[in-house]
Amino acid sequence: MLSKIRSLISIIRLGGMAVAALAMWAFATIAREVLEKETYAFDKSILLYLRSLHDPVRDRIMLALTFFGEPNLLLMLSVSLGIMLWVRKHRSEATTIAITGAGAIGLNILLKQLFARDRPQLWERAVEVKFYSFPSGHAMISMVVYGLLGYFLGARFPRQRWLIYGLTVLLIAGIGLSRLYLGVHWPTDVIAGYIAGFVWLLACIFSLEVWKQFHDSRAVPEEKFLSPDSHNLTEK
Repeated sequence: MLSKIRSLISIIRLGGMAVAALAMWAFATIAREVLEKETYAFDKSILLYLRSLHDPVRDRIMLALTFFGEPNLLLMLSVSLGIMLWVRKHRSEATTIAITGAGAIGLNILLKQLFARDRPQLWERAVEVKFYSFPSGHAMISMVVYGLLGYFLGARFPRQRWLIYGLTVLLIAGIGLSRLYLGVHWPTDVIAGYIAGFVWLLACIFSLEVWKQFHDSRAVPEEKFLSPDSHNLTEK
């Protein structure tokens, strides 16, 4: 039974690696099209359609959603969760969420500098933006931070796992949509942000699981060595 479980875990990991490789290929494809300015018509048509949907109620909803994707807010959330987990002796999870959040922000800044894509200016913006456009920081960092939080909560509450996952996906999708609705990102910015964030999220989750298995594999022999039976055997 144990060997079957291990085989299943190995298959899942291989599947995750394949998905990550496919995602990296998709990001590279989108990046190439963006550099060659082949996505302008596609991007512009979607933004103009979303502009036609503007009304005061939707404006307030989208402003609220975009707030939940603010990189500074997500950085504070990562730090707070990391401290809380560290205090509760969940050191590996605390380290993972700190690396995940900080790494996502750093990687996003690096990619923005690399591509230096201008933001859309199709209408007057309702929010201030100061940095480059590609890939979307809101989309990328929310994918990483909320994705990891959803993963932790799903493991903590297995009966509500799919509800948690569903709400996490809706929140992340809503944040990305808000950036398009507000006209501060091109659609390909958001798509690329999701892809880059997903790859980084997978890498961090896999690293955490590998560390847990390595730690557990070292703990088991120690427990056997320190068990009462082993002491009795030594005394005999």
